[in-house]
Amino acid sequence: MSNNPLQQFEVTTIKAINIAGIDASFTNASLFMSIIVLGVWAFVSLGMTRAAMVPGRWQSMVELSYEFISNMLHDAAGAEARKFFPFIFSLFMFILFANLIGMIPGAFTVTSHLAVTFAFAAVVFLMVTLTGLIKNGLGFFKLFVPSGVPVALLILIVPIEFISYLVRPVSLSVRLFANMVAGHTMLKVMAGFVASLGLYLGWAPVLFSVALTGLEVFVAILQAYVFAMLSCIYLNDAFHVDH
Repeated sequence: MSNNPLQQFEVTTIKAINIAGIDASFTNASLFMSIIVLGVWAFVSLGMTRAAMVPGRWQSMVELSYEFISNMLHDAAGAEARKFFPFIFSLFMFILFANLIGMIPGAFTVTSHLAVTFAFAAVVFLMVTLTGLIKNGLGFFKLFVPSGVPVALLILIVPIEFISYLVRPVSLSVRLFANMVAGHTMLKVMAGFVASLGLYLGWAPVLFSVALTGLEVFVAILQAYVFAMLSCIYLNDAFHVDH
């Protein structure tokens, strides 16, 4: 086993597939994305297969997840954003399962790759922008003109607001990616200390690894929440330009 803490993020080919000169190989990332999708489907579908007036534990977890995202979307973006619930719910559940499955030893963390997190962020950015333009027309650009700002300062404020808007998908994707990479790298480094220090001296990094694992589980849940919450806040901008 390699001691390189970054090797766990390497994308490896399971089945080479070439379609008209395009590399469409099935990789470990593809495998775990499939597992994540199946996991989310199983959690939601099987939990509601035998829905009852008095829910069991599984059904309760599904209903709590549903209500949690529904309330978050309503509070952050208003009733108009209700139509985007399926997207926000799917986004949150996928990232949550991806982060948690990545905590399993030997598993691949798909959210540790910037290409994946940026794809999510880019979809959110495009969805928000198109929604804002469709709903408000050219009035959507009022978003870059803060109310109460003196006219003389608009020449400075408007470009700053516009650039900050364009940076949203970058900051959204880098936040999730960086947290996953940093945490998993630390866990790998601590595991290396345990192996190198041996039975008698390795107890200290073991205790630190256990504490760090608990922290990483919390971070995995928190980052899924932050990603979904920021997506809801961005939707609020599309629906309420003049707020």
